[in-house]
Amino acid sequence: MTDLWLWVGFNTLILLLLALDLFVFNKKPHEITTREAAITYIVWVSIALAFGAGIYLLRGAERGLEYFAGYLIEVTLSVDNMFVFVLIFGFFRVPLRYQHRVLFWGIFGALVMRGVMIAAGTYLIHHFHWILYVFGAFLVFSGIRMAMHQDDEIHPESNPVIRLVRRLFPVTADYHAEHFFVRQEIGGQLRLAATPLFVVLALVETTDLLFAVDSIPAVFAVTDDPFIVYSSNVFAILGLRALYFILADVIDRFHYLKIGLSVVLVFVGVKMLVADLYKIPIAASLGIIVLVLGASVAASFWWPRTGDAIEAAEHD
Repeated sequence: MTDLWLWVGFNTLILLLLALDLFVFNKKPHEITTREAAITYIVWVSIALAFGAGIYLLRGAERGLEYFAGYLIEVTLSVDNMFVFVLIFGFFRVPLRYQHRVLFWGIFGALVMRGVMIAAGTYLIHHFHWILYVFGAFLVFSGIRMAMHQDDEIHPESNPVIRLVRRLFPVTADYHAEHFFVRQEIGGQLRLAATPLFVVLALVETTDLLFAVDSIPAVFAVTDDPFIVYSSNVFAILGLRALYFILADVIDRFHYLKIGLSVVLVFVGVKMLVADLYKIPIAASLGIIVLVLGASVAASFWWPRTGDAIEAAEHD
């Protein structure tokens, strides 16, 4: 019964925070400034850290460190989402004042999808121990693939999500303010039509689902507690929108971050594969993750790409 109330209370808190975000602080569509995004992100991070401190005090140091490790993994892997978000918003020329709405509903959908995936992952791990080896091998493969993969341009004509949306709904040629659907006269009849903003939302949701396939097993590598996996995911996702508006213009400068993320994925994959032979302490895991990510970010600034160095000099 205690676990039930814990889950109910946590989800109620998250729904209240989301309601405040949408209906109070961002009731009207507007362009999110860097200052506003920074303040919002600090608030979300403060809540996440306070929650982690609560777990540390109430459930012990081991669970507390597991939460912080899971949160750090999710935050850093979510940064990789931003590379794709920048491409999507740029390709569809989404007005700045509507990008927050897309990300809000995208993240709301991500919370639901990840909750289902975490429940499925927990069931599989508890009933089929060998699935840990599958997850571990998959993470090692994903890390190697991420290191070798180069960002490509978006080709919407070949994207199955966009083809599905167009098959289900007619799509308007222009944006209609912040609306995802509008009624239009088509063929002499008033029909419900999707706007390009809904097409972008569908792509954002699909992108998060694909990234969750990597990130959720990565958190299971540091904890087997479904509540810690879920809560660390939730708080990382909640701060993602604000982080996007902070980093959108400079995300390309973190060119070594993908290497760092790939190393983290390989590390947690190996950790999962050798867990039955040797369990790497959670404190050591957290230290390695922080060291790798810190080094990749520092390397991006110390050895900028030629174009980034020229652009930075021009701003100076």
